[in-house]
Amino acid sequence: MPTPHTTPNTRPAARPTARIAALAAATALTVAACGSSDDAGPVDTEAATTDPATSELTDAGTDSTATSDTTDTTPDSENAENPQGTGETITLVTYESFPSEGTRVNELLGEFAEQNGIEVEILIAGDTGTMLSKAELTAGNPEGDVMWGIDSTFLSRAIESEIFEPYTAAGLDAVPTALTDLVPNGEATPVDLGDVCINYDIDALDGLGLEPPATLDDLADPAYQDLLVVQNPASSSPGLAFLLATIDEFGEDGWQAYWSSLVDNGVQVVDGWTAAYYEQFSYAGGDRPLVVSYGSSPPFEVLFAETELDAAPTGVVESTCYRQIEFAGILAGTDQPDEARQLVDFLLTPEFQAALPLDVFVFPANSEVELDPVFQEYAVIPETSRELDPSTIETNRETWIDEWTDLVIG
Repeated sequence: MPTPHTTPNTRPAARPTARIAALAAATALTVAACGSSDDAGPVDTEAATTDPATSELTDAGTDSTATSDTTDTTPDSENAENPQGTGETITLVTYESFPSEGTRVNELLGEFAEQNGIEVEILIAGDTGTMLSKAELTAGNPEGDVMWGIDSTFLSRAIESEIFEPYTAAGLDAVPTALTDLVPNGEATPVDLGDVCINYDIDALDGLGLEPPATLDDLADPAYQDLLVVQNPASSSPGLAFLLATIDEFGEDGWQAYWSSLVDNGVQVVDGWTAAYYEQFSYAGGDRPLVVSYGSSPPFEVLFAETELDAAPTGVVESTCYRQIEFAGILAGTDQPDEARQLVDFLLTPEFQAALPLDVFVFPANSEVELDPVFQEYAVIPETSRELDPSTIETNRETWIDEWTDLVIG
């Protein structure tokens, strides 16, 4: 991510901890999978852009595609070092918090292009929920070729909508079976994992004379009235993950009363992660010191602070964390399936996976990758993350979202 609170190209992180050794175990944890982004995505989608080119995302459902059919006119002699190069351009569709330029991730995509003769354009399609909705409307005639960022809270919906072409990627032997078991038929490829948690602005709470909340119950305490901002689970992946965390805590018959108490306590709802973190969260200049974000947010604040910090300015309420796994998939109907498969293979390579923590602030799915020392110092890996049974989520997801909408939005 570039500088903080300007261009949200990555996700934030958590408070310092010596428990980073738990990462290997955490990577092996089973995560609840079901049927959004940043990601997670705003309903009022921002204009999508591509890198290196910039364009407006076409309305979902139109007969259009972002895939380039341009052939390479470079003489064979100039491609001598690239015998497998196709000279094609393919489009990676992703959520709004994926870095479109200026990071090691982007450099590696450039190296992939040099090695394979396949240019990769990045198409930002909003938060995960919005991105998935567009993919459903353009299924079979996709906006791009590969999609990054469908997470375990939206996975079953993506599979049911048949937006992906099944593919068993090279490199899956380095991915724990707890992740690959969620896609036993190669419906998509696990590429990273992380936790959605309540984050808090340490100085802002201190200025209010408040201790950080320790539990989900605390968020309904009048002491925290008008201090929390969350995302809409109908459009946002972290918003849906937080809803699932509350269902895990209070049960299928009790979460409704809990959300009613949050409404009474002044909870604010926005469409997606970017609006919550960069517009409403007090550390970014808003007036809400509690926000649904990621367990990987504090290292981001340390790394990109304008002045050097020796401690993270934001913290994470570990008891609220809900585990997510993100997937990449080949979009069904792509005109360039071979090139798309090569890109998916590349996304699992140790080099690319090693860049994810510092650029996307998620943990690599490849268990053989060692974390950067900065992440080892500042990231929080919950000893136990919340999760719901995938079949339970798949059966109830839409009903829960409808109930939540009636209760919270009205």
